[in-house]
Amino acid sequence: MAAGAAPAVLAGKPRRPNFVFVLTDEWRAQATHYNGDVNVQAPVLDRLAGESVSFDNAASSCPVCCPARASLMTGQYSVTNGVYMNDVELKPNGITLGQAFTAGGYRTGYIGKWHLYGSPDGHYGRRLAYIPPDHRFGFDYWKACECTHEYNNSLYYEGNDPAPRHWSGYDALAQTDDACRFIESSARARDPFFLCLSLGPPHMPYETAPERYRKQFEGQEIHFRPNVPKERQAEAAHILRGYYAHIAALDECLARLLNSLDRAHIAGDTVFVFTSDHGDMMLSQGLEAKLYPWEESIRVPFLLRYPARFGGRARRFRGAMNTPDVMPTLLGLAGLPVPGSVQGSDLFSTRANDTAFLNLPVPFHNAVRYGFAEYRGLRSPAHTFVRSIHGPWLLYDNRRDPYQMHNLCGNPRYRDVQAKLERELDARLRTLGDEFLPADRYVERAGAGHYRELKVKTQFTRSPWGDWESTLISPPAT
Repeated sequence: MAAGAAPAVLAGKPRRPNFVFVLTDEWRAQATHYNGDVNVQAPVLDRLAGESVSFDNAASSCPVCCPARASLMTGQYSVTNGVYMNDVELKPNGITLGQAFTAGGYRTGYIGKWHLYGSPDGHYGRRLAYIPPDHRFGFDYWKACECTHEYNNSLYYEGNDPAPRHWSGYDALAQTDDACRFIESSARARDPFFLCLSLGPPHMPYETAPERYRKQFEGQEIHFRPNVPKERQAEAAHILRGYYAHIAALDECLARLLNSLDRAHIAGDTVFVFTSDHGDMMLSQGLEAKLYPWEESIRVPFLLRYPARFGGRARRFRGAMNTPDVMPTLLGLAGLPVPGSVQGSDLFSTRANDTAFLNLPVPFHNAVRYGFAEYRGLRSPAHTFVRSIHGPWLLYDNRRDPYQMHNLCGNPRYRDVQAKLERELDARLRTLGDEFLPADRYVERAGAGHYRELKVKTQFTRSPWGDWESTLISPPAT
């Protein structure tokens, strides 16, 4: 079936769509050619963007691996699902994404990184452990690992076999080939399928992409975002070359997946999603990694191609998309009921929020290292407003200051804007039942006081532009 053709019909009824959900790790929205990054070499992704609905304001509500993935699987925010930080085990209090699709008659599959089993020892003890069936939350076909970043020596478990196996070569390519086999075998079945392919790159380590992709960026001039301080640009260039090499390799993964849909003649009635769990600062604002409320950390690419419903041309979705919105939106496309436990919205059937909700209930790892306190906030195309546990902290005019180099919090000219956003944030907290408690209360609830990522040496940090400072600790005496 050609892309854009009518969906298949079975027994007089339109066939429900198949789903291929591609989840990458740490791929920020800005690192796409279609969003203006001239460093990126990903022509297949650009072609996909030209055929998809692009959710231009997709944001990772809690921009770090486990909380983001828990929100994807539950349709809930972190304070509700209980995964406030990495390696806390998800213990669902409602129906999960895999369970909802399974109950709806879908064949479900999961390949790649999971990171929801948790490590109760607080020292990554389960990251390479076998994940029992009752912790897979509805996914049947299973070739996964809790968490590994050894992309060229990547462990996984298949089905109910507790013996570890290893992917051949660079794991993203091997996992993609397995996904293609799943797609082509499932295409012949009567029931539709939902497949999640969860790829580890472009998350660090950055120097481990296959050589042919690394060579594409050797010695290449890197064009930096203006908010990367000049004194950090040499360091950033080294990191970014490896990051872009991983991205180029993943573009090959996308090519293989899309070709498999074409070969199986199901491209037209398959919902194909490409996204990420969160972004990465890459030394914008002088910061490493994620966890923070700035654009490079929170914004993610989200492309949704479904020719049978949306045709084959690029469209833009201007409303905000938050991580918990993903589950109900996909269920809505499948014609399946949204569980009452879900806090997100089906963005194709209800009015989207104008703002995305941002939260870090528990600072850990690099957030503690740089001295950042717990926060809540809102992000719209026009503004980002963030309140730390100590009070109002950040306010940006995202249209006039897209690189967020001029914090306007407390600026008299923006008094009315800030007051409006303060009221909106208070209303959102009430709606979500989020009391915005001190971090130690959530750590106590999770029984995570012994976790190693909480026990990080803290340093006081100031903005390279002098417009913010960290709030977890007091400034050093002068």
